[in-house]
Formats: sequence, C-alpha cells, structure tokens
Amino acid sequence: MKEIRQFFSNLTGYIALLLFLLVNGMYLFLLQDSSILEYGYATLDQFFQLAPWVLMFLIPAIAMRSFSDEFRTGTFETLKTRPLTATQIVSGKYFSVLGVMLVVIIPTFLYVFTIQSLSTTGQIDGGGIAGSYFGLFFLAAVFAAISVCCSSFTSNAVVAFLVSAFACLIVYYGFNALSALPVFSGNADYYIEMLGIDFHYRSISRGVLDTRDVIYFLSMIVLFLFITIKNVHKK
Repeated sequence: MKEIRQFFSNLTGYIALLLFLLVNGMYLFLLQDSSILEYGYATLDQFFQLAPWVLMFLIPAIAMRSFSDEFRTGTFETLKTRPLTATQIVSGKYFSVLGVMLVVIIPTFLYVFTIQSLSTTGQIDGGGIAGSYFGLFFLAAVFAAISVCCSSFTSNAVVAFLVSAFACLIVYYGFNALSALPVFSGNADYYIEMLGIDFHYRSISRGVLDTRDVIYFLSMIVLFLFITIKNVHKK
C-alpha cells in the first residue's frame, strides 16, 4: 500500500490524475480532428486509442519508485527482515500500482454517460465499450508488471522510469511496427504482430472476450512478475 500512500500523499498524485482526465477530455471534446462532437457517432473509440499512449508514461511514473527507492534509501534491507517471501513483496508492490491505476481509470466512466446523453437515441454500443475497458485494464496490468520489473533492476528512479516507458512502448507497438517491414510481408507479419499488446488490445476492444487474448495478457503479467520475483530473491 506504500505506492498508494505515496501517490496521494501530496499534490503530485492528484495532478497526475487531473492531467490524465484533462488530456483525454481535451482530445475527446475540444480538438476538432478527434472530437466526438464532430465525429457524428456516440463512441469512445478515440479515447481507447489515446489512453494506452498516456498510460505508457503515467504507469512507469507511478511504479518507478516501487523498488528503486527501497534500494536507494536502504529500506529494502529492513524489508528483507520481515517474514515475507519475494513473491509476497512483489505482489504487494504490483497490486498497489494496479490499485492506483483503477483510481485513475474509474473516473473515465463519466465519458460513457456523457456520450450516452449526447446520443440522439440514448443508446450506445455497451458491449464494445465494456470490451474496450476490459482491454484497457489488461493493458494497464501488463504495463504495471513491466514497470515494477524495471524498477527492481536499479536504485535510480529516473532510470527506472525511462527504461519502463521504453519497454512498454516496445511491447505495445514495437512488434506492430516490426511486422510492417516489407521483409516480413506474408505469413510472418501476422505472427510477429501477435506478439505485441496492440494486436490483442484491439482484438478485445471489439467487445468479444477471446480466451487467446486473455491468456496472452495473463502470460505477459506472469512473465514480468516472475522475472521481478527472481531478481528480488537474488537481492
């Protein structure tokens, strides 16, 4: 729970939450090229396209101190004296970051009520929006696992942030960009694209919970948490 207390113990956490909502709100309602008021359809597609890029920097900023500060201040030595296993320590850090992300994402439900009130029929694609929120939660969960993992390798919070943001970018969009290279055109490009988060995020955002997408997200979370546990256990 330390990360939650740190996040909301000063104005930094509230400013980050406010900026997340403002950036998305401006993108959805003020910018002419992306405004849903100009789009003509009651949809949140623009929000779900932008949110991963914002979370790509917000989540590493939240998680960068999870282990790096423990190493820098020497409190990790105290933490090791507690009757806790490496798995319990990592799980606590991870779920704290994930808890903060839920606090960040939940206020965006206001956008759903907004577009519903703007709809001429009062009806919206509830299934598609629900699927997109499931996809956004899984994506945030993977970003959190990556960020906590990167933080466990360094005592410098800034380095942890930069490496985490870069790793999130690579896992989210890197494989998609790699698959677009002419050398992989044909069957290989599809399988390379499947390795990235973006492919499965777009798939689950269609409103259908495919078990292959769920298994992919859970596998990524388990993989990075496993690496973190091993790293913490060594230390």
